[in-house]
Amino acid sequence: MNHPTREQVLEVLGSITEPDLKKDIVSANLVEDLQINATEISVIVQTVNPAMHARRRMQEAVEFNLKRVFGKDIQVNCQVKGMPADAKKAQRKILPDVKHIIAVASGKGGVGKSTITANLAGGLLKAGYTVGIVDADIYGPSMPTMFDVVNERPTMIDVDGEQKINPVNANGIKLLSIGFFTDQDNAVVWRGPMAAKAMTQLFTDAHWGELDFLLIDLPPGTGDIHLSLVQTVPLDGAVVVSTPQEVALADARKGVNMFKMDTINVPVLGIVENMAWFTPAELPDNKYYIFGRDGAKNLAEGLRVPFLGHIPLVQSVREAGDLGRPAVFQENTPTSNAFDELVRNFVSTLHSQKK
Repeated sequence: MNHPTREQVLEVLGSITEPDLKKDIVSANLVEDLQINATEISVIVQTVNPAMHARRRMQEAVEFNLKRVFGKDIQVNCQVKGMPADAKKAQRKILPDVKHIIAVASGKGGVGKSTITANLAGGLLKAGYTVGIVDADIYGPSMPTMFDVVNERPTMIDVDGEQKINPVNANGIKLLSIGFFTDQDNAVVWRGPMAAKAMTQLFTDAHWGELDFLLIDLPPGTGDIHLSLVQTVPLDGAVVVSTPQEVALADARKGVNMFKMDTINVPVLGIVENMAWFTPAELPDNKYYIFGRDGAKNLAEGLRVPFLGHIPLVQSVREAGDLGRPAVFQENTPTSNAFDELVRNFVSTLHSQKK
């Protein structure tokens, strides 16, 4: 077919589906610009997923379909851009009423990632935000214990004629965890695809409603769960937790680099140094740097990502988590003050990166 018209080109583009929206790119208003002449078609298309692999698939789909209809001799110049954040939230089908979706990750286990997630959520709640947590640590869910809701179970709620999971209310924070659906005393022995599917259902089959923040407590490391998450949920950023210890820093570096990969491309909002120093209750002014000093802070500077704060290793943090009321809810203690500063730095960094 020679000399394609605008209507003919749009008809072809209308056969291409944006995978996250499940709508064609024309009706979804994703065709940003279209220029046509007798031998060349230039088009700019937006896609919900900004990752390199998603943009490449869209580019290949546009070029293949246009050449199939108009012939291989036509030159197709297709540029694919990530959708702006505001437009993405207006378009997305998953969690459309959640303003900020943040993953909390660690390169290795045992660095206090879940403790940081619980206290970050509690601090955001104290600051007046509406907050939810997805405990996506499939093999070691700990949020039910940290919020003293081990014996609670999510209910079902009717949403526009469809049955959805209603998250548990944990001290004013909406919470879903795989721990609510498994036996607490038995190990979860699932292969990667099964675990990833279970994690995905915590988003797609639940009614989260309107939230300012949804925090996702990821399992440690890098693997199937992390890849499934970025393919399912439009993350606004990630926070990486580490101790100052060199072995933990090596894995934290991998965690930061994972989010920076072209195939993932999630902004790293910062690094948190947990267990920064030990302060015994009887010597509240003393600091013992048993895992090293400023390791995570130096890592953040070296990787050119924000440093969000130091959290001390004190007995009250562990006790508060075991009792189901995160330490951030305590009044004017060194620990709660450290978490409050973490929250302020986190919110400030998020807002500055969105400008």
